[in-house]
Amino acid sequence: MRIPGLLIALFAVLLAGCGESPVAFHGKDITGVMNDLSFTLTDENGDTVTETIVDGKAVVLFFGYTHCPDYCPMTLTLLAQAMNTLSEQEREQLRVLFISVDPERDTPALLKEYTEYFGPEVIGLTGSKDQLDDVTKRYRTAYGYGDKDEEGNYEVSHGLAMYGFDKSGRVRLLMRNDQPVEQVADDLKALTDL
Repeated sequence: MRIPGLLIALFAVLLAGCGESPVAFHGKDITGVMNDLSFTLTDENGDTVTETIVDGKAVVLFFGYTHCPDYCPMTLTLLAQAMNTLSEQEREQLRVLFISVDPERDTPALLKEYTEYFGPEVIGLTGSKDQLDDVTKRYRTAYGYGDKDEEGNYEVSHGLAMYGFDKSGRVRLLMRNDQPVEQVADDLKALTDL
């Protein structure tokens, strides 16, 4: 009989699609691999905020610090260049959350000054050690501090991944800052379409 065979084939196709994104990303599709977007942190105005500040928007989240000599400014520049290729309507549907893991130096005022350079879609966040430990553990990354020099300067080690979330706050995508601008732009557009 043909109907059971057809049902089995349909069931197999449905199972194969579980946990996968309906779009093809240039970055790594991590749909369903991590927790949904969730945090309690301090924003650029010194207010305590949660993930509700980006309700209804696609999100790119990554961790760093404003004194970072290379990765953070390079990544924010890449994201800004990619966002500049999107339409105004697409940019309005997207937010970049830059979570500083260096709250000792990265005050809300400094975060605001830093992120404004890269565009209005970029929001700086930070928090207490407990809050940062919670959110970094949630997204399977880590951070640490180097020894202070005579002037009190120090380096901060941190994860290098950019995490993409759809408009419902579900994790979808892992991007790297060595991807071409065009690929990042395609992935950001795909996130806004989900």
